[in-house]
Order: sequence, then structure tokens, then C-alpha cells
Amino acid sequence: MKHLFLSLLFSLSFFIHAEDSLTLDWIDLVPKDEQEMFDQNQMPIITNHDGAAVAQSLVGSVRTELNGSKVKIPGFVIPLEGDDKHVTEFLLVPYFGACIHVPPPPPNQIVYVKFPQGAPVQQLWDVIYVVGTLKTQQISHELAEVGYLLEGQKIEPYDDQ
Repeated sequence: MKHLFLSLLFSLSFFIHAEDSLTLDWIDLVPKDEQEMFDQNQMPIITNHDGAAVAQSLVGSVRTELNGSKVKIPGFVIPLEGDDKHVTEFLLVPYFGACIHVPPPPPNQIVYVKFPQGAPVQQLWDVIYVVGTLKTQQISHELAEVGYLLEGQKIEPYDDQ
């Protein structure tokens, strides 16, 4: 009976942990062999400083092993679809002003989020966490090329702890 109880307890704890999401930082979206293209603040290293408009760097592979993972990632929202109360599609970016100012981050540093239930607009002005299923899918948008799609399920307040 004791072994059955321990077995059930172990199975239950595995089930609970299987539902947890993988908390990612932006550098986690970059393959290890490309991480040297980012500085210690996880910002892409820009080599062109001549003041001319710089195009988005399209160098930046995605980590295919993350495809289908349930993840939690912090970021700033650039609304794309929705109304004055809810946003249903947006770009999630690692720093404020990305994609609005040039150059946009590389594709592996932009996540296209589809949030069918709509995220309340008032929650989107500061950094937030988005929880959902991550897919490695290239999306071409007028603002930038994107390397990941996130099927959003939940928005959480950002906690930098």
C-alpha cells in the first residue's frame, strides 16, 4: 500500500510539473552558436554606427527544439490587431521601442503572439509575461521578420525576481 501511495504521489507530481511552463529569457531563443552576436545585456551587437538607417538583421536561427513547448517569456507589446479594449495579436519584443525604432531585432528576438481571448489593453504598457505554446514559425510582417509564433493563453504581471 505504501508503494502504491508513493507511486501515485510521484505520478501526480510529474503531472503537475508537466503542466508548468518553461520560463525563457530572450537569449534562450538564440541557438548557442549564435549567442556571441549579443552583448552582455542580451542586445544584438550592431556593427554599423555610421548613422544610416540599418535594416533588420535577418541572421538569427531559431531553436527548433523549443517548437511545441509551453513557455513563459517577458517582453514589451507592439499591438497589431484588436480594439480599444483588447489586443488579440501583437509582437512581443525584448526591449521598449523595438520594431518602432530602427533596426528591429533579429527574427529570433521577436515573437508573434496570437491571443484569441484578447489581452486587456491597460495591461500592455509595461513589460509583461506571456504564457503559451511556442512554435518555430517564420512570419513576414511589415514591421519585421519574425522567427517565433506564440499561441498565447495567459498574461501575467512581470516579476523580475
